Amino acid sequence: MQDAEVPAWWQGLGLPGLIDVHAHFLPQDIQDKVWAHFDRASPMIGRAWEIRYRGTHDERVEHLRSMGVRHFSSLPYAHKPGIAGYLNAWSREFAASVPECLWSATFYPEEGVATYVGALISEGVRVFKLHAQVGDFDLADPLMTEAFGLLEDAGTPIAIHVGSGPVPGAHTGPEFLAALLARHPRLRVIVAHMGAPEYRRFLKLAETYENTMLDTTMVFTDFFNADGAYPADAMPRIAALGHKILLGTDFPTIPYPYAHQLESLERLGFGEEWLRAVCWENSARLFGVDQ
Repeated sequence: MQDAEVPAWWQGLGLPGLIDVHAHFLPQDIQDKVWAHFDRASPMIGRAWEIRYRGTHDERVEHLRSMGVRHFSSLPYAHKPGIAGYLNAWSREFAASVPECLWSATFYPEEGVATYVGALISEGVRVFKLHAQVGDFDLADPLMTEAFGLLEDAGTPIAIHVGSGPVPGAHTGPEFLAALLARHPRLRVIVAHMGAPEYRRFLKLAETYENTMLDTTMVFTDFFNADGAYPADAMPRIAALGHKILLGTDFPTIPYPYAHQLESLERLGFGEEWLRAVCWENSARLFGVDQ
């Protein structure tokens, strides 16, 4: 399937479009630095990774629109102290100018984090993003405890990359999320990349905690399968957990057409009801959108 065929694909499912909970839009100076890591296959990336969609912000927004992606995140992620404010200010402006964007923000273990997280929640931010691998921080850092409590009480979703892919970090692995959920069991967590490569253990967390979900980002694609496909013995559990799985893609930093993520989900053979839930209904319910 090619990108031009995506609208016909979701129309065939009877959907109003797609919701992508794991897309990225960053300030250009930060975006350039992120892409530079991929271009040189830095140790943080660990492999050759050709970026498919390198257009301007406007061009990439229009491409999502052309495919019928009705809502998508921008998911900034802070990699050091002091950068979250800059990222959050830019992301706020981006969401204000792009109606389809789910206003996204980030935070980092630093002084004052609970203050700015609380302010963003009260102002209506839709989703946060944490990247424990890139940021090299422990989810148990006491500087973030109050912020997590605020998020738990508010029910604001957090997309967390804490799986050990593409390269393990000092603070990646399911045990870090398990410890966080033991302290804050009501957190609305979206596990990025379904927790790759520790799929089974993150799946167990999603089965155990009511508000823990998984996003499909890059999972089941040929690119990810080349390094280790999703465990075959866990597939029935994925089929049964369709109400807690959300479409994510990692657009624009993917090495294949956007449409390939969709066809990768379809070829699982879980049926149209499962696809409708994953590609629209679950995220629509989470973010309160109807079209």
